[in-house]
Amino acid sequence: MSSPAPATQVADTEHRGLIAVLPAAARPFALLARFDRPIGWWLLYWPGAWAIALSGRAVERWDMLLWFLLGSIAMRGAGCVYNDIVDRDLDRQVARTANRPLASGAVSLKAAWVWLVFLSLIGFVVLLQLNFTAAIVALGSLVLVAAYPFMKRITWWPQAWLGMVFSWAAPVAWAQMAVADWTPLLFLYAGAIAWVIGYDTIYACQDIEDDAMVGVRSSARAMGARVRPGVGLLYVVAIACWAGAVWRVFPTPLALVALLPAALHLLWQVATLRPDDGANTLRRFRSNRDAGLLLFLGLLTVGQAA
Repeated sequence: MSSPAPATQVADTEHRGLIAVLPAAARPFALLARFDRPIGWWLLYWPGAWAIALSGRAVERWDMLLWFLLGSIAMRGAGCVYNDIVDRDLDRQVARTANRPLASGAVSLKAAWVWLVFLSLIGFVVLLQLNFTAAIVALGSLVLVAAYPFMKRITWWPQAWLGMVFSWAAPVAWAQMAVADWTPLLFLYAGAIAWVIGYDTIYACQDIEDDAMVGVRSSARAMGARVRPGVGLLYVVAIACWAGAVWRVFPTPLALVALLPAALHLLWQVATLRPDDGANTLRRFRSNRDAGLLLFLGLLTVGQAA
């Protein structure tokens, strides 16, 4: 297990230079929304982009790819703020999260709520771009989002709940594309959930010791010494579900070849994963941005060819 980050740094942060150019008063709010960690919004974005690509309308509705990206950035930020509001006392007890703006006192609770409302309003602007069905589906995620921070207290598998939350853009996008057959979406969504559980289990490996001390549950703790085969099985399920989605759209073996680059990337993650090495797990977790891109390109190819 890697040692905790120095107090002057935000653990597993990216692009510190981008945060550094902001006015000093704005930096804690940017960190609270995790703007220094773009991996989060990419992971939230990809399932929606996949659905748009698989629908065959990605070129026609390229604007939706941009709207979904904006929505992912805003709502991921809002979700992080809400999560930190709920978890502020727990965060103070975990080395990796003790320096978060709310836990450390850099941002007040009242200011955090105001920031949450502002980010949610940006999400509302994106919501207005959707058709009625897609908007209703999008609003359905609010219950899942609100309940997520409490899952680590009541279940050993909070990553499964996160999977439903972080994959929700897929049904929203499918509804926006007005595709009559929802069967491909069901396969796509199920695969996305398995993928999220897999990569977030990798991420949770960094916190096993701290989580055990404060009583927080996770799939990494539940799997114990079986993290690598457990994540491998989840990734196999994800690929199998995505293959089902592709087959429903374009039932030919050749179409399944489009999944090969993403499948090989996930195989590399499992083959090189060292659960007790914090730097290794963090790199494997972040590499899922690339896995998402590879799958998007594959589904885009299938969607345009179907």
